[in-house]
Amino acid sequence: MADLEAGMVAAATDQGNSTRSQDDAATLIPNSGNLGSSNRSTKTARFKDDDELVEITLDVQRDSVAIQEVRGVDEGGSGHGTGFDGLPLVSPSSKSGKLTSKLRQVTNGLKMKSSSRKAPSPQAQQSAKRVRKRLDRTKSSAAVALKGLQFVTAKVGNDGWAAVEKRFNQLQVDGVLLRSRFGKCIGMDGSDEFAVQMFDSLARKRGIVKQVLTKDELKDFYEQLTDQGFDNRLRTFFDMVDKNADGRLTAEEVKEIIALSASANKLSKIKERADEYTALIMEELDPTNLGYIEMEDLEALLLQSPSEAAARSTTTHSSKLSKALSMKLASNKEMSPVRHYWQQFMYFLEENWKRSWVMTLWISICIALFIWKFIQYRNRAVFGIMGYCVTTAKGAAETLKFNMALVLLPVCRNTITWIRSKTQVGAVVPFNDNINFHKVIAAGVAVGVALHAGAHLTCDFPRLLHASDAQYELMKPFFGEKRPPNYWWFVKGTEGWTGVVMVVLMAIAFTLAQPWFRRNKLKDSNPLKKMTGFNAFWFTHHLFVIVYTLLFVHGTCLYLSRKWYKKTTWMYLAVPVVLYVSERILRLFRSHDAVGIQKVAVYPGNVLALYMSKPPGFRYRSGQYIFIKCTAVSPYEWHPFSITSAPGDDYLSVHIRTRGDWTSRLRTVFSEACRPPTEGESGLLRADLSKGITDENARFPKLLVDGPYGAPAQDYREYDVLLLIGLGIGATPLISIVKDVLNHIQGEGSVGTTEPESSSKAKKKPFMTKRAYFYWVTREEGSFEWFRGVMNEVSEKDKDGVIELHNHCSSVYQEGDARSALIVMLQELQHAKKGVDILSGTSVKTHFARPNWRSVFKKVAVSHENQRVGVFYCGEPVLVPQLRQLSADFTHKTNTRFDFHKENF
Repeated sequence: MADLEAGMVAAATDQGNSTRSQDDAATLIPNSGNLGSSNRSTKTARFKDDDELVEITLDVQRDSVAIQEVRGVDEGGSGHGTGFDGLPLVSPSSKSGKLTSKLRQVTNGLKMKSSSRKAPSPQAQQSAKRVRKRLDRTKSSAAVALKGLQFVTAKVGNDGWAAVEKRFNQLQVDGVLLRSRFGKCIGMDGSDEFAVQMFDSLARKRGIVKQVLTKDELKDFYEQLTDQGFDNRLRTFFDMVDKNADGRLTAEEVKEIIALSASANKLSKIKERADEYTALIMEELDPTNLGYIEMEDLEALLLQSPSEAAARSTTTHSSKLSKALSMKLASNKEMSPVRHYWQQFMYFLEENWKRSWVMTLWISICIALFIWKFIQYRNRAVFGIMGYCVTTAKGAAETLKFNMALVLLPVCRNTITWIRSKTQVGAVVPFNDNINFHKVIAAGVAVGVALHAGAHLTCDFPRLLHASDAQYELMKPFFGEKRPPNYWWFVKGTEGWTGVVMVVLMAIAFTLAQPWFRRNKLKDSNPLKKMTGFNAFWFTHHLFVIVYTLLFVHGTCLYLSRKWYKKTTWMYLAVPVVLYVSERILRLFRSHDAVGIQKVAVYPGNVLALYMSKPPGFRYRSGQYIFIKCTAVSPYEWHPFSITSAPGDDYLSVHIRTRGDWTSRLRTVFSEACRPPTEGESGLLRADLSKGITDENARFPKLLVDGPYGAPAQDYREYDVLLLIGLGIGATPLISIVKDVLNHIQGEGSVGTTEPESSSKAKKKPFMTKRAYFYWVTREEGSFEWFRGVMNEVSEKDKDGVIELHNHCSSVYQEGDARSALIVMLQELQHAKKGVDILSGTSVKTHFARPNWRSVFKKVAVSHENQRVGVFYCGEPVLVPQLRQLSADFTHKTNTRFDFHKENF
């Protein structure tokens, strides 16, 4: 012990005696802290250099020594920061070099004194390596340390002690907090097992054996968890793993914390392979096979994260550009409110000019028709009896006829697909919004029905019944010589009952088409739940066959119009109805022959992948979708699914997520003919008819395919750069785009060449895409199996890095959270040693938590100035507003244009 202390002082003073005054020498100060061992103590030394005073605390044991703390100290003796916690102990100044030099002198002094003793044991050599490793803390590693092992994050305990105390008061029982409620009290919901382990380690450190906490004890726990010093956080984490408090982690303890971290992050596969990953960590941190690792080993792994180093290297080169970009995107606080709103309005028009002119035209036509009919009946004799009721009813009826005709056009999918593929009309008409426009027109129909039926039933008919004989004389040509005897006379007539039945059927269809009912979001206890869902929506929508039949009858039998050319309902409906019926007949003939099933795979996350032969003459573009009917499930239902194969593939594939009755039955039917996967295959169940027909796969049901149909994602070829964003199963249309870009890279057409259109005579268009970024965010680790083959193929064949893949698992807590710290370590080790990601099983490294979308857009904007970026999103609607706003912001305030496209999901 004395030798080590002397070595430390000698090293600190040797060089200083010849170049500095005696004030610069190091002083050794005994520390009153006790680490709980008779053979262990701490010593503190202070180095003074000009205005810098640094205090080093050593943890001295029988055969090893390690730095416990380094602090900057002012002249008064108070500390002002610890280098280990990421504070600026090591700075770019020349003083930092001198301080670092002093640390090396301490190490050399220790080595000199140790060398004069007997040959050290392997344990001592291992400890010496750890000492040197801990001494080599750089500024970059300190920055990593600041972000790592955070027990209190933005979502856990960050609301302060007052909020924790409030929860304590709510959860306490007889003034104490139960161990099982500790996680909920500190805000760590959803990680009960991890929180209990934290409780046990903190209690063990304080000698608390009871399973409850008082408020003062809870506050003590909370203060330790909120301590932002990295050394303290590291010690807390280490104590969680070190259950016997011997300062060493055995393989069994490491395995237990791996399983605990995997459970907290909902990673069942890592939990199943805990033995394998334990061996990986022990091999890395215990190369001499001592059978244990110590805290310094864990620290070294945390501070040398390859991903962090890579991230720093990729961002530093554009740090100035990013800073300038951030400043440019900052809002102008000096802008007047009037100018601000005018600017927002102009931005809105720029982004939505296609929708704006279509909506303006539609509203104008509706208003013009209403006014025309209103004025016409204002000048007729019937106005003297029924007044403005009849003018309102007839004006609404005219808009109804127009909208009932127009509502069919947005769902004529073959026509729309042909127009957008063969003509330039798509440059001015927003075909991507066809379903939204269909809904808007339906809302217009609902308004028209309310005005028309309401005015007739509540106003026109009662006023006619109460008209005087003199007034009724003018109505005899329309209602007959004999006056209607009662209200029922109007209702039971052809005009009446057809109108009432249409209103009832449209009300049912309109209600069940709402997202709340169509997506079956009602609670299980609600008696209406069994009457909702996609099937209810699909069947009730086909009630419009009856509605249109009744509409023809209703429009022919009119009270106030007797001449045929004034009965204009058929004139409005003729062309749209014929077009729609023709499309349904085309679908019937085109889907007559069943496609051949080549492969089937059932994946985790309730996903069914079907690989089929292409129907004769079937041509499509990436991003398009098809309708599928399985007669074994339902002889009538057709359901749309995005195509996941690329146009250059010799097969047609779809990936179907089980979300309702139809898809559940489809998965069950195909699962019965599958087998467990063999080695090297992914999925839970598989079947491959390309290897021959067996008794099992011969039972595959027949599938009918209709399509392809146009979708927003098919326009990707118009852009220089692609930003593809998929949530969960929403990645399906984007995977097809990724594969198509890869096919062009490989030689089926290099980037910049042409792609064949659906007709050999059609003019070929250049393939403009030079760069693609694919971001896939999913909650479940098993989801990465869906497209593992595509990921591996891109990694192997994209030598020029045209396609950049980013997988994000949102069930894993963000990097830096203590609950995911070990998962990050495992990922780095596995990828460094085997080149395989622990979650996806591919060479594409998975990121944790959701992406920072502003940073993603910033990166693309900085990398692709003066270029057009197509942003294609498919997934839940929750992310749409943010991505649309970011696209607008970066378009207007940078020289990179972002065009946002949302897939109907």
